[in-house]
Amino acid sequence: MPLYHRLGSIPKKRHTQFKKADGSLHYEQLFGTIGFDGMSSLLYHLHRPTQVKEVLKTLDVAPRAAVDYNIKSRLLKGLEVRPENDYLDSRKTVLYNNDVHIVLAAPKKSMTDYFYKNADADELIFIHEGSGTLKTLMGEIVFEYGDYLLIPRGMIYQIHFDGEDNRLLITESYHPIYTPKRYRNWFGQHLEHSPFCERDFKLPQNLNTHDEKGDFLMKVKKQGQLHYMVYATHPFDVVGWDGYNFPYGFSIHNFEPITGRVHQPPPVHQTFETSAFVVCSFCPRLYDYHPEAIPAPYNHSNIDSDEVLYYVDGDFMSRKGIDKGYISLHPAGIPHGPHPGTYEASIGKKGTEELAVMVDTFKPLKLTQAALDIDDGKYYQSWLE
Repeated sequence: MPLYHRLGSIPKKRHTQFKKADGSLHYEQLFGTIGFDGMSSLLYHLHRPTQVKEVLKTLDVAPRAAVDYNIKSRLLKGLEVRPENDYLDSRKTVLYNNDVHIVLAAPKKSMTDYFYKNADADELIFIHEGSGTLKTLMGEIVFEYGDYLLIPRGMIYQIHFDGEDNRLLITESYHPIYTPKRYRNWFGQHLEHSPFCERDFKLPQNLNTHDEKGDFLMKVKKQGQLHYMVYATHPFDVVGWDGYNFPYGFSIHNFEPITGRVHQPPPVHQTFETSAFVVCSFCPRLYDYHPEAIPAPYNHSNIDSDEVLYYVDGDFMSRKGIDKGYISLHPAGIPHGPHPGTYEASIGKKGTEELAVMVDTFKPLKLTQAALDIDDGKYYQSWLE
């Protein structure tokens, strides 16, 4: 993220001696992306962050396609994904391609006996139900319903939940996730027309430094494999850091919708972007105010992208038979639009309380068996009169 942040103690000059009280050195680590050309931070550890004692087992966690070439519009009942105790076990990939994995999770227990690192992808975790604390080697972020948590690839973390009723929508991106470029000036600051700004972000706080040696289990996802590794020191041994590459949170409730006299296209709801897909937030807002406006969206053809819409809460005025946690998939190549009757019924309405997260991918998505297990099987026919 193009925002500078720092926590803890750091030396006055980078790449110089930073001594502990006993005269020994802290260990500097560059945590960067895109080689040495992307966002980066400098971290200072009590111990070498390179001490691997053992590599134990490796599990294949790569998704498998049940449908490779999908042309059907789908409706997945996301809350039918069963809760599981373990955080990683609970993650079920339902849609994916080479750029992005869309995952549903209902973890019941906190991560207390291992640490996790996704070396493949940035993770954007949307909190549909639950609350807790994201704990990382760069500090902590307290989260609640409606928060996005953006965790850069390679970030070591744990999630501690406040209770057992948790529902997450996780977007794993094989491309860096940024806020939209058009919202920022050439220095990186969010512009006045942006629907959110820097003060809306939840930045890491509470840098708790652990000076511990022993056996610390690390689960590392790389190339679709989950590797079990044992580290010799506690991974949260950072005494200070600064830079631009770090986890942060953003509440969907802080997104300020852009409205107009006539219907606005989906890009006005954009919240995050990559080179391969975008993420949008549909939030409570006033409807179009032209005297002859039709608030419901017009029919449109998905020629270039698959559209995934995760329904969070509220009244979804252009859809029938939709409930919380449902996911609609409208594949590229065929048009879609409001359900019969909703187009006309929207006339004269003044506003909506809908809350939803949309992921538009620029390449087709494959469906896993986990997706088919919660597919209603008939949604593609729901526009018949």
